[in-house]
Order: sequence, then C-alpha cells, then structure tokens
Amino acid sequence: MVSATRLPVRVATDPDHGGRWTSLTAGGREWLWHRDEPRRRVVRPGDPFADAGGLEECVPTVRGLPDHGDAWSRPWRRAGEEDVAECPDFRLTRRIGERGDAVVADYTLAAEPGYRFVWAAHALLDLSPAARIDVVGPAVSRLYPDEGDRWLAGNWPSVDGVPLDRLGPDDGSAVGAVVLTSRVSVHDGADTLHLSVEADGQPVAVALWRNLGGFPQGASYRSIGVEPMLGRVFDRAAADGGDTAVVPPAGEVTWRLTVTATRRT
Repeated sequence: MVSATRLPVRVATDPDHGGRWTSLTAGGREWLWHRDEPRRRVVRPGDPFADAGGLEECVPTVRGLPDHGDAWSRPWRRAGEEDVAECPDFRLTRRIGERGDAVVADYTLAAEPGYRFVWAAHALLDLSPAARIDVVGPAVSRLYPDEGDRWLAGNWPSVDGVPLDRLGPDDGSAVGAVVLTSRVSVHDGADTLHLSVEADGQPVAVALWRNLGGFPQGASYRSIGVEPMLGRVFDRAAADGGDTAVVPPAGEVTWRLTVTATRRT
C-alpha cells in the first residue's frame, strides 16, 4: 500500500532584494531552482527582470510595465514579523509563518479604492523532466503561445496540443499559461509540493511558465514556473473585466498562500 507522509516545509527570504524567497525546503529537498545572474544583486526600480530563480513577488503585473512588477526590484523593510514593500501606487505587507508542517504567507495590499493589480508568487522550481503537475479540475486554461497578450482557451491539461501537465523532455519550446484553479500539486519522484491561494472576493489562478529550453533566444535554458496568483492574466494592462484583483472601498486586499509537501512511502 502506498501512503504519503507530510514533510515540514521551511523557507528563507531576502528582504533587501525584493523580498525574494531564496530557499523552499522539505524533507531535505530544495524545491527552488536558481541560476547565476549577476544583475539580480544590483537591480533598481524600472530595470528589466533579472532571472535568478527562487520565488519573486510579482505585483502589480507580471508581463508589461514595470517588467515583472514594481516590488521585486526594491528593498523591503522589516517591521516586527512583517516585510513591507513601499511602491509608488501601493504598499505590500507580507507575514510568513509556520503552521505545523505548512508554511503560510499572509499578504495585504493597500492602495486607492479601485486600484487594479495582478500578483504572482513567481516560483521557479528545480524539477526533473519526469515531473508532472496536477490541479483541482476540470479547469479552464489559457495558453500563451508567445510573449504577447494573445491567449488560447482550453481545458486542463492540454491546450492546442500542448500538455501543460508534463515538463519534459526538453523540446526547445517556451509557453506560459494561466489555469483557473486555486490549488496545484507538483509531483517529482516520491515528492510532491502543494500550493494554494485564497482571496475572498478576488479572482485567483495558477500561472505556469513551461520553458523547455526555448527561452531566451540565443541563450536558452530550462526553467519551470508554478505560480499561484491573484488575477487571471499576465499583463494587467491587457485584462478584461474580472481578470484582475481590485482594491475595495476599504482600501485593502488580503490573501493567503499556503505551501505543504508530502513524500510517498
């Protein structure tokens, strides 16, 4: 009989560099992928994205301007048990804690009522080509076949012939997708990482970045992003009604990211 054991999850972050999650471990396994990117240590607000891996806090957009949002490129300040990012149009507060074997991150974004935004926990994971993704389904999925705003709709797990749940072998492709679900599980060998997002009254989804050696042109590498998000598009400027989070009259939006891990025994 196959059973699964819960593993304690632990994280480390770097408030000085955009609140970036630098480590996400469970049962001796490091789940976050990293690459050498010297620009990451010296970025300033408005700079192009510096892809060093880990988990970046992307808000108020992922694609578009500012590139990957306005929070990842700024130093955050520590306030008691919270990390705070002060951006021109909003303030983002994050509290990360351990609850049993889980890691729970609680967020509050304060801005003018009516402010529209997208947030993504832009997690790049260290996964084998045999890894696969499960979501609570059936789930409508939006496939972005290139870096533009155009997307194709379909049902998980395959859109336009692209098997979004499979992460290999590398074939020189690179696509993004937004899956309309609040929970995702990533299986790799005996280990599974579970991520979920909750936000009352706001649209939630899981973004995928399935780069099997197709990006960037001329210097491609493999990278896999599994990204719980608020909103249902990569670029808030291209969003239709209901596809972004919206700050209510009270002036704040709150949400929660929960991370757990299991191992088959």
